[in-house]
Amino acid sequence: MFRNYKLKNLDIKLIIAVIALTSIGVLIIGSANEANQQRQLLGMVIGVVVMTFVAIVDYDFILHFHIIWYVLVIALLVLVLLVGDDSNGATRWIEIGIRFQPSELGKILLVLFFAKYLSNHWEKINTPKILAFTIILAAAPLYLIEEEPDLSTTIVTMMIICVMMFVAGLSYKIVCVVLGISIPSLYVFLSLLMKEGQTILDDYQGLRILAWLKPEEYPASAYQQQNSIMAVGSGQLFGKGLYNDSFDSVKNGNYISEPHTDFIFAVAGEELGFVGSVVIVLLIFLITIEILVIARKAKDLAGKLICTGIATLIGFQSFVNICVVTGLMPNTGIPLPFVSYGLTSLVTIYIGIGLVLNVGLQAKTNNGRLFL
Repeated sequence: MFRNYKLKNLDIKLIIAVIALTSIGVLIIGSANEANQQRQLLGMVIGVVVMTFVAIVDYDFILHFHIIWYVLVIALLVLVLLVGDDSNGATRWIEIGIRFQPSELGKILLVLFFAKYLSNHWEKINTPKILAFTIILAAAPLYLIEEEPDLSTTIVTMMIICVMMFVAGLSYKIVCVVLGISIPSLYVFLSLLMKEGQTILDDYQGLRILAWLKPEEYPASAYQQQNSIMAVGSGQLFGKGLYNDSFDSVKNGNYISEPHTDFIFAVAGEELGFVGSVVIVLLIFLITIEILVIARKAKDLAGKLICTGIATLIGFQSFVNICVVTGLMPNTGIPLPFVSYGLTSLVTIYIGIGLVLNVGLQAKTNNGRLFL
């Protein structure tokens, strides 16, 4: 379960970047909604403690329980649909002493499951039997998450699994075939969506896409994203400052609902300006790249897949969140890793970082031996 690691193999750069980004998030949350700042700070402390513990537990030991992790994900997601708390028309939380969002924990547990599963079957991953079984295993949690409904988390989770499959050895031919089908299908999908009475998506999902494509025709659905774009632009180079009481502030005027969660980057843009926004983006980029560097040095495929999954989670989810806030994608509710308010999201992503650090502690040397 534990190994005699050497402190020199600990990735200090990654830890500093993660804590720096989280600290910025705590400050912005305090400016957006002061009542939640202390809870986020508590989440950061809990996250660091959990990350430290996970970092010293041999990930090989954790992967021995991969089937349990998968069953736990399915059980929690089913429990959400049966007895979960409803909020704004979505059922994504359950209360079991503490209130948390299982889909956030599910992303980390699915990374662990597929890291072990794919490392066990990488030689046969392109065979019809293994490929079909992998798709079935992925489809079950994806379906349950989408039923909450939570389309954005479904897309992020699907992307994580797809990238892990590719790293495990999925054939380029299969990837090209999927892309060849997906790109024209997306055009057809958007064309059908523009027609009145479409039944492809739920009403609110369809309205969000239509509001993104034609904001002037759907102002009631587009106002949140349009105000977010205005907030980011109004920050100019250096922003209006944290905790400001400026009368022309989009945040202070309550033109962005729940600014401390999914639209936290809009507050960052307005109050920290272009410079502050770039710092956040660069820290996210640095964290993602540093994780991929650790992946290259992993002692085995399972370790590489763990790092790849966590890097995809942080990088792709951040990309989607920032694109939504800046109007490059339709509005969808998804937190910005390390920055948005939410204890479940914050603590679970710290668990992921702990796993990455453990992979790094067992990295190969140039001659292939381990630093132990």
